[in-house]
Amino acid sequence: MIDLNQWLVEAKADPSAEKCGMYLSHNGVVRKTAKAEVRQGISSEPVKGMYFSYDQEKVDEAIEEAYKLPGIYYIRVWLASGELNVGDDIMYVLIGGDIRPHVIDGLQFLVGKIKTECVNEIEK
Repeated sequence: MIDLNQWLVEAKADPSAEKCGMYLSHNGVVRKTAKAEVRQGISSEPVKGMYFSYDQEKVDEAIEEAYKLPGIYYIRVWLASGELNVGDDIMYVLIGGDIRPHVIDGLQFLVGKIKTECVNEIEK
């Protein structure tokens, strides 16, 4: 289990901390409502869980890209793998940077990139 408070302690002890004025986190969780229903309004059966996998090389590339964004100085990512149930954690992302707009943009970019290019989610 990931401890976001511990992640923040470690982030604030990192040499990059002197440049960071904000940290944001994302915790993706398996939900009961199907992706198609939430995003497209297509009615479907409740989700019982999912199979989740990822390509570590692509995740590393996404992290490298995010570090090139303005004002982003700290990133930490954890991804689950295997069979997950409703309520299980899919991912945690912590990102730190200089100012709020940069950190919000960085989190949006990185989570979006991971979700669209690095992972495979199969709802069951």
